[in-house]
Amino acid sequence: MKHLTIGILSLFSLTINAQNIIGKTTTDNKPLPYVNVYIKGLKKGAVSQDNGAFNITNVKAGTYTIIASFTGYKTQKKTLTITNKDAYLNFDLPESEMLDEVVVTGTLKAVSRLESPVPVEVYTPTFLKKNPTPNIFEALQNVNGVRPQINCNVCNTGDIHINGLEGPYTLVLIDGMPIVSGLSTVYGLSGIPNSLIEQIEIVKGPASSLYGSEAVGGLINIITKLPENAPRFFADSYVTGWGELNLDLGFNTKVGKKANLLFGVNYFNYNNPIDNNGDNFTDLTLQNRISIFQKWNFKRKENRVFSLAGRVFYEDRWGGEMQWNSSFRGGDDIYGESIYTKRAELLGTYQLPIKDKVMFQFSYTDHDQSSVYGNTPYLAQQRIGFGQFTWDKPLKNHDLLFGAAARYNYYNDSTPATANADEVVIPSLFAQDEIKLSNKHTLLLGARYDYDKRHGNIFTPRIAYKFKPTADDVFRINAGTGFRVVNIFTEEHAALTGARDVIIAEELKPERSYNINVNYLKKIYTKSGAIIGLDASAWYTHFSNLILPDYDSNPNQIIYDNLNGKAITKGVSLNIDAIIASGIKVLIGGTLQDVSQTEQGVTKRQILTERFTGTWAASYKNYKYNLTFDYTGNIYGPMRLPLLSDLDPRSENSPTWSIQNIQLTYDGLTNLEIYGGIKNLLNWTPNKGNPFIIARANDPFDNNVTFNSNGNAEVTPDNPYGLTFDPSYVYAPNQGIRAFLGLRYSFK
Repeated sequence: MKHLTIGILSLFSLTINAQNIIGKTTTDNKPLPYVNVYIKGLKKGAVSQDNGAFNITNVKAGTYTIIASFTGYKTQKKTLTITNKDAYLNFDLPESEMLDEVVVTGTLKAVSRLESPVPVEVYTPTFLKKNPTPNIFEALQNVNGVRPQINCNVCNTGDIHINGLEGPYTLVLIDGMPIVSGLSTVYGLSGIPNSLIEQIEIVKGPASSLYGSEAVGGLINIITKLPENAPRFFADSYVTGWGELNLDLGFNTKVGKKANLLFGVNYFNYNNPIDNNGDNFTDLTLQNRISIFQKWNFKRKENRVFSLAGRVFYEDRWGGEMQWNSSFRGGDDIYGESIYTKRAELLGTYQLPIKDKVMFQFSYTDHDQSSVYGNTPYLAQQRIGFGQFTWDKPLKNHDLLFGAAARYNYYNDSTPATANADEVVIPSLFAQDEIKLSNKHTLLLGARYDYDKRHGNIFTPRIAYKFKPTADDVFRINAGTGFRVVNIFTEEHAALTGARDVIIAEELKPERSYNINVNYLKKIYTKSGAIIGLDASAWYTHFSNLILPDYDSNPNQIIYDNLNGKAITKGVSLNIDAIIASGIKVLIGGTLQDVSQTEQGVTKRQILTERFTGTWAASYKNYKYNLTFDYTGNIYGPMRLPLLSDLDPRSENSPTWSIQNIQLTYDGLTNLEIYGGIKNLLNWTPNKGNPFIIARANDPFDNNVTFNSNGNAEVTPDNPYGLTFDPSYVYAPNQGIRAFLGLRYSFK
């Protein structure tokens, strides 16, 4: 009886000391029912009622983290201390930003994605974290309609394809500045810590009326964080089973009373030669890279803008025969491709101290590269300077934008393709008028004028129409032109031009394109509480004056000429962005496309262009155990591959192939995340089904190749297919399955 009495008294004491957590869940100060409110680490919680009220009963004294989550709204966390009385806590949950992001790339103005007359796709750091990569180049592999294309099996350099168009037709911007171009595309997309990125905006289709040359197929704008919005300190590092190490470090701080500084460092190292396909060549290029980034934001009167950013970058990368080391650089004993890259960037924005909103933006980049491909040197310098004034003038029912820009391009290299340095200044004028016809109808008119001394006057107009019948439906039609000035200087020449003469058949004309794009965007709310975003597009682009290098007519020459015919790219794409239930999010995309070239009545599919592609990113968040599971991947349809001759035994077309990844993240520790997973889960590599990937890998200097009087390789017992050394047969990474493990710390 005594023990029973003590037990009853103890239970009564615990009940007396247990309190309630009482509160309301709202959105925009309006009741939000059915919100899941729970105590982190405990099995206690409640679901808010129709009026938003909730009550978590019998909570012991202590300090807790209370979490409120609901499909379609941002999850909130609050810290609460329970004493000897009931505690009160309210949550006001903002809607999820799905389809509501602010974008600037489409019109050079900050507008809601739903309000922009130009379709813009947005990807945030959350998307990048689903599949951690050491650079933005690789991160884009899971973006629908965008494919990082590796162009060389040995050095692993590459470019970005948008809707099937090759890298030279994609303009890459950093904070709206065209500092990544041509030679520097791969390197410019490396070394930017993902923690410094605010978002990535992608426009598919010509954007030359605003951005000029190279924005023919589309553009990618990498927008970095404002210093005051970045974490106070962050660190993110992971290693893989192949021995790769990636480290991001950074901080933001105030400097005096009127400046904020954002500082970041990226370091990547891979120094573990692996040859899983047995061709005595490294499957993955070895790299040692460091990049240092700074961004300054200055406070001015009336909140006028003044920011400066800069970056320095150095990389030493090499690939080749497994026996290669730096002592063989440039020789003909052991084959290796070694690339030293030095790069510096400066960019800024300054708002003039006048009543109207007039901005001056500027950038400069200096890219210096020292490369050897076996015993062929490739020394190159590229400098790009850019300055632009924009005047933003809103009027009744009109939103005007006027601009004047000048771009300085300098390029020089050591190959026969560049007898003299290419140096040109291209001045430009552009104007844009966004006309609000009514609450549902918007018309955008734009035009740009460029003058290139090599080609004269270049005019690129565009028109866009937006129809928004409801708050959750947007229909857009965009039509415009694009152009790309002559630029025959690419890094890929180095492997071919050492002993070739460069022949320009005629005075080359600028490439021109004519494009129409139809886009439909919709947000759907289901009775079960799910939110689904649909983004569907169809496009058609016609190219004239396409510049193609001809390596086949004469093996001793490279002949440049405008295409005597046409090139067409057309297709359809669909993105589905869904929040299915609390903690479950899915992003699925698919593209069907046809990219072809027609000359003298003969139509061919473009090399290295897939017929279809699919991407996905699925996430499940278990709030109770602080675990997030991510499953990402892509699938690519067959593409035509570059064979050397009719006897080449390699497959003429690639198979359908897929790269898939899984990741598990634990965020139950203060400011710390632990993540790990497996990349290339299916262990797909392009050597499967092929006798070899690199032609004549056993004779990279062609010492045992017999050539005829025309310079073509002959069939011999040692060379039964009549091939020469060739590392350009590449469509998928040679890097197979590997595990990774990382830590991410962020202090705000």
